[in-house]
Amino acid sequence: MTKPESLLSVRRPLDPLAATLVLILCAVWGFQQVAIKDVAAQAAPVMQLAIRFGGASIFFGLWVIISEGRRAFSDGTLPSGLLLGLMFSLEFVFAGQALLHTTAAHSVVFLYTAPIFTALGLQFLPEEAMSRLQWAGIGVAFFGIAIAFLSFSGPPAVELLSGDLLALLGGASWGLTNVVLRRGRVGGASTAKTVLYQVATAGLLLGAFAVATGQTQVQLSTMTVLSLVFQTLIIAIASYLAWFWLLRRYLTSRLMLLSLLTPIFGVLFGAALLGDPVDLRFGLGALLVLMGVLIVNLQLIWRR
Repeated sequence: MTKPESLLSVRRPLDPLAATLVLILCAVWGFQQVAIKDVAAQAAPVMQLAIRFGGASIFFGLWVIISEGRRAFSDGTLPSGLLLGLMFSLEFVFAGQALLHTTAAHSVVFLYTAPIFTALGLQFLPEEAMSRLQWAGIGVAFFGIAIAFLSFSGPPAVELLSGDLLALLGGASWGLTNVVLRRGRVGGASTAKTVLYQVATAGLLLGAFAVATGQTQVQLSTMTVLSLVFQTLIIAIASYLAWFWLLRRYLTSRLMLLSLLTPIFGVLFGAALLGDPVDLRFGLGALLVLMGVLIVNLQLIWRR
């Protein structure tokens, strides 16, 4: 007897394949910070983002038109798709501007509050509800991130707090992006169309923001071109396809929690390639992050 479609589409806990794929994505996303920073003197970060999302929107736009034809956007997903794109765009606007006022360490800490906002937004869904032990695991993970990345030196307190708030808004936007995807009609759209809503909206809004703020300078060089190609093909196309494939098959809150490893990869790549310092505090913080992830996923293993 064939199982009902509703049962076949139920999202499940992470298995070894999903966990491995998320770890690869974390490493790729962690490296993107190095790719952007390395050519920031030749191309403003917000302009790099606008270019990569613009390139990705061409790829996904052609995919959607070829596969779905002229009626691609008459399926009722446009309103929630545009909302999804807006939240996605705001994440990058807030995160980029936060770096103008606060340290990169502070920015990473508050940007990666995203799983909290996702979990809060999905608590009314029974299969996404987290137990007290799992919430404790999230707390341990975020405490580890704070120890690993938080720096107490830098800009004056008022400017530092304004940057921290912008980064927190970026984390909220990212987290709520997953809520929109889970609850809106866009969640039933094809992966290509879902990504198109985000990258096309982000390309337009970030491009407009770059023009409005005078951050459109781009000096072409071998490294700049390689960085933009990597950001477009690997980050904005391949990694997003893989991420949304995961979101459609596995529990969102578990995926978001494991994505907390991204800033650790970012710091490791920064230390190896840019000479950023890594001290014992980072080692302790990284251990606590891994412990938090383990606490959550151990309970999932016990349930199975």
